[in-house]
Amino acid sequence: MEKVIHICSYRNHFFHVLGYFVNKAEKFLEYGILSMYEDTMAKNMESKPKFRPNPKLRLMDQVREVLRYHHYAYRTEQTYCKWILRYIRFYGGKTHPKYLSSKDIERFLSYLATEKRVSASTQRQALNALVFLYRNVLFKPLEPEITPVRSKRKPRLPTVLSHDEVQRLFLHLTGIHGLMARLLYGSGLRLMECIRLRIKDIDFSRNRIHVVMGKGGRDRSTILPDNIREELKMQVSRVKALHHEDLEKGYGETYIPEALARKYPNACRETAWQYLFPSKNLSVDPRTGAYRRHHVNESGLQKAVKRAAARAGIDKRVTCHTLRHSFATHMLEHGINIRVLQELMGHQDVKTTEIYTHVMDRDISKLTSPLDF
Repeated sequence: MEKVIHICSYRNHFFHVLGYFVNKAEKFLEYGILSMYEDTMAKNMESKPKFRPNPKLRLMDQVREVLRYHHYAYRTEQTYCKWILRYIRFYGGKTHPKYLSSKDIERFLSYLATEKRVSASTQRQALNALVFLYRNVLFKPLEPEITPVRSKRKPRLPTVLSHDEVQRLFLHLTGIHGLMARLLYGSGLRLMECIRLRIKDIDFSRNRIHVVMGKGGRDRSTILPDNIREELKMQVSRVKALHHEDLEKGYGETYIPEALARKYPNACRETAWQYLFPSKNLSVDPRTGAYRRHHVNESGLQKAVKRAAARAGIDKRVTCHTLRHSFATHMLEHGINIRVLQELMGHQDVKTTEIYTHVMDRDISKLTSPLDF
């Protein structure tokens, strides 16, 4: 009987081990197939014909043509062109980039880090611009690893205002700039998210603000402060009156995404698409040449916040983004769940939101020392 039990235990163990190896074999096969599939897809992507700019154009015009073909933002276009021109001038301004190599890129990026002392994000921005130039405009392969001297990224805690400091700041901000600053603090908006708000993005019935094409091209919703509801409604009324005047004069257009403009040709004249904070004057679109009313320039708000901080006697480096930092910190101090705050802030990773836990005000007076347990 003992022999039978012994044999059965060996048999069970054998089948257990066999099942383990069969399971592993299936996984290896699955990963192998997935790997082959990914390799095939990568080769197919490489084999697809790429957009090639007009060779008769000058280099920077070719760069702009490719950037616009791939629907890059206008600010990205300006930034990439600036870095490419700076790269060319670094080598005397007469050497075409196609005659330069990866080593030359490394030398330029190292110069930015060691001589110009640029931040890590600025150096990475320059690298992205040059990779775009060689990969999408010149079609010149670069070495897989470009290893310049790297700028060191130092972790810094955000500057946060206390609730009292925020109120003192707002006492010195009036008019449109005061309303915009309250939106930054009350809804946790980034500077350009506030500047680019349109009438359709304000949902008074649900107390929400819809942020369209925020950082990283992501959309989200955030809260609409009760404190500025009436002021926002008055601003919407002013924009509607201004838009009506523009239409009577034969204008009234505003910028909308190209695909939407093709599908709905009259949408650019609709009230819902008008900017919530329009500029005082009409201007010429630098890409299309159309005469339309754009949003206000962000520098006006930036200067107003800086002046207000000085008048309020706040001895901190106060910027528009400081108000967003203060929103996040004060929300955490009032007990909001960090995941909810992540959604309101539009952070892709919760680790970005967690930085505010290091600057929030904690009441340690109620804590008990382990010596007193």
